[in-house]
Order: sequence, then structure tokens, then C-alpha cells
Amino acid sequence: MHIKNIVTSGKPVTEARKALILVHGRGAGANDILALASHLNVQEYALLAPQATNNTWYPGSFLLPQEQNEPWLSSALALIEETVQDITKQGIEPENIYFLGFSQGACLVLEYATRNARKYGGIAAFTGGLQGKTITEENYKGDFEGTRVFIGAGDMDPHVPVERVNQTAAIMNNMNAAVRVEIYKNKPHNVSQDEIDQANSLIFN
Repeated sequence: MHIKNIVTSGKPVTEARKALILVHGRGAGANDILALASHLNVQEYALLAPQATNNTWYPGSFLLPQEQNEPWLSSALALIEETVQDITKQGIEPENIYFLGFSQGACLVLEYATRNARKYGGIAAFTGGLQGKTITEENYKGDFEGTRVFIGAGDMDPHVPVERVNQTAAIMNNMNAAVRVEIYKNKPHNVSQDEIDQANSLIFN
């Protein structure tokens, strides 16, 4: 199970008006995803990056049946929930909490937010989608109340099919999110400059 280890940067939560939770991808770490923040318009935010035990949130592909990634998937979702609660206890409301993730981290923030839909500050998912061999829509409850979401992905990404990105966007839109999807031709499995620009203009403006 994941041990709580949150790496922080930016403003202290008690002094910030907004907080950004950044979730790293498989094989990476909290400091890697925090480095991305230097390219984003988040200078006034509290930045919090959970660290996955052994640098992986769950063992298999996000496209496997969810039970095959347990108990790690539930532990990872619980860690994000605990991070959100820690932030709200220090005075920042959910509508000023933002999420960002890459790859496995993008899948995780989309899964968490859609299971717990409400008005958030915004969500930036760089190459990700909702979990499962097929999407279990009854897992997802709530109302995003217009929360802005950006999802970027490559058209031939080896880990995240475009079909799953579009399915994810449709479910979130049906829950009153305002989702923008950008599919990039021949984009490697990375975060592109255009994705950063899109996130800055749509989410972190």
C-alpha cells in the first residue's frame, strides 16, 4: 500500500489561495512532476505532489479490469483524497483545488476527480483516461459544475488509446465538466509544449 509522502513546493497551503495536486507517471517521482510546474502559470499556488511507493501507482495497465490493479489503485485514490482533505482543512476550498497528471498520473487524477465530481479549479491530464477494461460508469458520481478539463494525447500512443480518451471526455462532459481534448499526430509519450500552452490558457489562466 502507498505510504503517505507528499513533496511540496510553491506557496505554503496556509498562505495560498489555490492549490495544485500533481501526480507523476509510472517509474517517475514527485520531483519529476513538480519540475513541470516551472512551465505553468502556478507561481501563486501551493504545489503538492504525492510520491508513489516504488514509483508506481498500480502494477498493470489502466486498461486492465480494475480488480487486477488492486489494492494499489484504491490505495492511490485514497492518498489523493487524503491530500485533498489536508488542503481543505487548511482553508482552500475544492473549487480552488487543481489537478495535473501525466500518463499513469493522468489516469489517476481523472479517475479520482470523476469518482468525486464537484466544482474544482481545473484538471490537466497529459495522456490519460478513466480506468478499466471497460469503463464502469456507475463508479462516477457528482456534478463538475463547469470545471474546466484539458486532456491531451498522441494519436498512436502505445499506452492510452484515443478511443478511451474520447470516452472519458464524454462521461465527464455528461457530468457537467467543460472538457477540451487535443489529439496530436505522432506525438511521443511525453508532455508537449502545446499541451503546456493549452493547460496554461484553459486551466491556469
